Amino acid sequence: MDSILVVCYSYTGTSRRAAQLLCSHHGWPLGEVFDETPRGTWRCVLDSLLHRRPAVRYEGPEPADFRTVVLLAPIWVGRLAGPMRSFVHRYHALLSRVAVVMTEASQGAATGAVGEIAAIVGRAPIRTLVLTQRELEDGSGTSDLLAFADALQTGAPARWRADPQPVLMVH
Repeated sequence: MDSILVVCYSYTGTSRRAAQLLCSHHGWPLGEVFDETPRGTWRCVLDSLLHRRPAVRYEGPEPADFRTVVLLAPIWVGRLAGPMRSFVHRYHALLSRVAVVMTEASQGAATGAVGEIAAIVGRAPIRTLVLTQRELEDGSGTSDLLAFADALQTGAPARWRADPQPVLMVH
């Protein structure tokens, strides 16, 4: 089995619940990114619009110890959530392979966030999945999330394309 770490940032708890599901289903460890200072909605919006990297702390296993790191974070104003941006910038040299799960309030905002991660780490994610908050809350996205995770296991058939179009929109 491939060594896989899930790292999530979650402001509302939606992304955290998805990360916990992946970890419990596959026995993968979970690392979490936390804000150093409390944040409000306007700060979230400004961090995203201005591509800021807010102060964060990471609690979890060392990402360099894993072959694959699954990054799970929300999309804010069509962009990567600032705290996950901070994590990716800090650890980019230690991330040999990344897969990305993005959560969004409405459809269509994730392409820029996945591209931003690719630019920071210097390569496209090996797999990507985008789910809406509603799909995670009502359970309709659970099978897609678990199939995404199953595909990350060594030897699993590729259901998602890594190149040239790194985003599979599931809605």
